[in-house]
Amino acid sequence: MKFATKAIHAGQEPDPSTGAVMTPIYQTSTYWQKSPGDHQGYEYSRGTNPTRKALENCLASLENAKFALAFSSGMSATEAVIKLMKPGDEVITGNDLYGGSFRMFTRIFAHYGIVFHFVDLSTPQNVNKYINSNTKLIWLETPTNPTMQIVDIMGVSAIAKANNIMLAVDNTFASPYLQNPINLGADIVMHSVTKYLGGHSDVVMGALMLNDEVLYKQLWFIYNACGATPGPMDSFLVLRGIKTLHLRMKAHCENGREVARYLKTHPAIDKVYWPGFSDHPNHSIAKKQMRDFGGMISFTLKDADLQKTFNVASKFKVFTLAESLGGVESLVNHPVTMTHASIPKESREAVGVVDNLLRLSVGVEDIEDLLNDLDQALK
Repeated sequence: MKFATKAIHAGQEPDPSTGAVMTPIYQTSTYWQKSPGDHQGYEYSRGTNPTRKALENCLASLENAKFALAFSSGMSATEAVIKLMKPGDEVITGNDLYGGSFRMFTRIFAHYGIVFHFVDLSTPQNVNKYINSNTKLIWLETPTNPTMQIVDIMGVSAIAKANNIMLAVDNTFASPYLQNPINLGADIVMHSVTKYLGGHSDVVMGALMLNDEVLYKQLWFIYNACGATPGPMDSFLVLRGIKTLHLRMKAHCENGREVARYLKTHPAIDKVYWPGFSDHPNHSIAKKQMRDFGGMISFTLKDADLQKTFNVASKFKVFTLAESLGGVESLVNHPVTMTHASIPKESREAVGVVDNLLRLSVGVEDIEDLLNDLDQALK
């Protein structure tokens, strides 16, 4: 089944009781049992719910996985993976990382004796010097947030498998339309479903997709026992959003390409971070493992201090100054004070997250309006 067809149909069947084409919202907390323990696969909605199950089946199909688990946020999905670790275990991750992941790793799980190494993953072999008998997980983003670094998933996977280390990939920026890490050797794929999968800035959700049944059962235990699971209404909204994922991603990519090219030649811009440029680091890897280059772009303003950067960010009229990304509307974000504020200044600046950096989530509006908005904001 091709991607567009899976986005519309995977995991969903007409409702057997009414014939409803769209999966119903099963707004219930509990389920009838014929006798104690004799149920139809549903006992309590923290663990399982028919609307959520349909979504999970759809998500698994989109990532070419056997299993999926939907969580109440991307951070709760990330948390479940780290809860597989025990004190003394070590995790290798990227040095350009979503601020929320960095905060969780360093300010919560580090206190429980889990050791995190923040490594330049632009070359897979860089992980080798950090691998030892305690290394249990490699966690990576690609493209990274916010400097769009590209990590060679197959290259890292080969090293992980050779050392019996689990590999998890945050695939949020690419979406399953552009990239499928399981096909490239990842053990777990994580999404902030809030972003491209939901696509309309009206749901907060996360998900994990994977193939290994033993690992799935371990994660399901954490998922059910700790209870960070989404409700049926949110699950319904994401199912609805996914039905246009392929159409939206085409538009995000088309608009992203035009915006990136515009910024590349603008006299007020210093650097543009977009993996579609031939001079972008690891562009050849991006071409190999992605189907297109997406609508996420970061750039630095030339000769701009923090106040000038604030002024530019506040002048947009079509782009909205806001957290998050991946919705149909275009957003502008200042990572230093918004998404990456929890990362120490020295660590941020070492990877290019500087005061004059802005990040764009290019939406699906008319491209002429987006370019005009950029033009007036950058004057």
